[in-house]
Amino acid sequence: MIENRHIRSVVKSRATIEGAGVHLYRAIGFGRPEPYDPFLLLDDFRSEKPEEYLSGFPWHPHRGMETITYVLRGEVEHADSLGNRGTIAPGDVQWMTAGSGIIHQEMPKGDSAGVLHGFQLWANLPAANKMIAPRYRGIGSDEIPEVKDSGGATIKIVAGAVGEVSGPVRDVVTQPEYLDVSLPPGATFIHHTARGHTVFAYVIGGKGVFCHQDDPFGYDVEGDKYFDMERDRLIGNRHLVLFGDGDAVSVSAEAEPLRFLLISGKPIREPVAWHGPIVMNTQ
Repeated sequence: MIENRHIRSVVKSRATIEGAGVHLYRAIGFGRPEPYDPFLLLDDFRSEKPEEYLSGFPWHPHRGMETITYVLRGEVEHADSLGNRGTIAPGDVQWMTAGSGIIHQEMPKGDSAGVLHGFQLWANLPAANKMIAPRYRGIGSDEIPEVKDSGGATIKIVAGAVGEVSGPVRDVVTQPEYLDVSLPPGATFIHHTARGHTVFAYVIGGKGVFCHQDDPFGYDVEGDKYFDMERDRLIGNRHLVLFGDGDAVSVSAEAEPLRFLLISGKPIREPVAWHGPIVMNTQ
């Protein structure tokens, strides 16, 4: 019997300022990391005002974790202490494993209209892998396969697999999946997930129903006002949906298109000592 996952909680991302003054929305990273293990942070940086992002993220260190940057509009210029230098263009992904330590910078640039749109996810590393040699992987948009399933969903596969098609990111210890899913109105997407893995979706456009749960008071919503008696039955833009355990996730669009990131990984279940860009097991 296949057991469908259910919504554990919904989190409304919160505005914050990071780096040298970049305005962004943070969906993971304000509370304790255990519910999202192995993931530590998810930032949504999108703006139509260059003054909100051009100051960027100047030189800073990382150790003991990975950063995954996905750009949809604009560009992010980067350089690091390994000698890598380049630009993350629209549709590209940068998967950086900090390991024993790396210093890098990320400087966002808008497109011709001054628009920037992208995401950065942080994934933890187990103790046995925290001090491995750092490595950098730049994945161009042309390397990321795009498939269309029988239900009408269009899926870009950064990591993991949909059917017989696998993404270009492999050999990561936490066995991540990273999918960019677009649904037309009226379509449903069903995706099998590894039991015991942490799975969440982050909505980046439109609204939809997750796991057939259209009662908005049937789960906790963090970020909404506690005494609000009205709540949208559809989960929309800049909301993160954390699922309980199970074998599959179901997502449906209704009258409007829906786009979301679907991310999963194997929990590490080790102590986390986290200070800024450094994530170890002990202080």
